[in-house]
Amino acid sequence: MSALPTSPYRLVATTALHRGDRTYQQDQVDIIAHSRVQGCLLAVLADGMGGKSGGRKASDQVILTAHQLFDRYLPAKDDPAEALRQLVNESHLMIKLTAITAEEEPHSTIAAFLLSPNLSCDFVHAGDSRVYHFRGADMVSRTMDHSYVQRLIDEGKISEEQANTHPQANLLTGCLGTQADPPLTLGRIDRLLPGDTLLCCSDGLWHYFSPRELGATVQALPPRESSELLVSKARQRARGGGDNLSLAMLRVEPLG
Repeated sequence: MSALPTSPYRLVATTALHRGDRTYQQDQVDIIAHSRVQGCLLAVLADGMGGKSGGRKASDQVILTAHQLFDRYLPAKDDPAEALRQLVNESHLMIKLTAITAEEEPHSTIAAFLLSPNLSCDFVHAGDSRVYHFRGADMVSRTMDHSYVQRLIDEGKISEEQANTHPQANLLTGCLGTQADPPLTLGRIDRLLPGDTLLCCSDGLWHYFSPRELGATVQALPPRESSELLVSKARQRARGGGDNLSLAMLRVEPLG
């Protein structure tokens, strides 16, 4: 098998966070560049649930755990999939510990990807926050939600379009902080190519877009401008009833 040709590229990343029409911000998002290894980064997004203090404490714990774990992560030695598995399990445990002082039971989703210097990428999610992979404007893959409506879609009982307006669209079958163990759904992209985009986003954003719209937007504009446009459109389409929304975006841009 011939080796993939290497093309000069640069990495461009951005995050966006908006309170929507909610009273409190319970989403949190960050992109962490490795302190010692260039081209290695961790993007992590958390959509907290559980009242004004519970949800925020839960999402804060996910981000804090991500920083602590990634600071110890050694790309040349450690397994990225195992690091993401550890992130899910440790965040889950920390959220359960914070429940003692929270006003309501804290839960959180997670969507995260870990980029290695060789442009391989591992990702994980729990709940209904998603990781999308676009090649140009085309969606290569996305994570499948741990939700009641996704189960109905998988069983052929409803369509994707019906799921968006289903009365139980927000009912999750798995997330962080519950009594049950969190779902551990890992994935891997062997190599990102110039023109590829990775997008983590909460349901407050993806709910308002088809994959075709998302792909067209991330291809047409640089990451910062495309993220601003997506947030703006989601806010318009929410018509005053929008959830917190957040995203982390990474684009592999060709040089020359």
